[in-house]
Amino acid sequence: MSGDLQARVLYRLPVALRWRDLDAFNHVNNATFMTYLEEARIRWLDSLGGEWMNASVAPLLAAVQMNYRQPIAYPGEIAVELTCQRVGNSSLTIGHRIVAARDSREAGTDILHADGHVVMVWIDRGTGRPCSLPAVIRTSVES
Repeated sequence: MSGDLQARVLYRLPVALRWRDLDAFNHVNNATFMTYLEEARIRWLDSLGGEWMNASVAPLLAAVQMNYRQPIAYPGEIAVELTCQRVGNSSLTIGHRIVAARDSREAGTDILHADGHVVMVWIDRGTGRPCSLPAVIRTSVES
């Protein structure tokens, strides 16, 4: 099965800001946003309880899209939310939002700092060619 899926939060990672995350303008550096997303993706994948990468197959980032909506000021806490926007045969489009942690999405009071998506493609390490999504990934996003 492939196509667009209704967005439900797959994973939510709270993040306490660190002093070293700041730039010369005294807010979180834009490159650090990407680090937050990477950490959330890896933690989500590890939380699945199955094999999503091994000596034969691995995910690669094929595309990254980020909309910077509002600076993140220190001190504070944020949350990274991941959703599945699309699942294909060998790829997965994961939506992301970075919001103030104190906010509730259900209440509609989010302070949205950034949003966008990444496209992950699973490849055969031997050939470098796309391969089927691991079963644990497909099960997680389609259930």
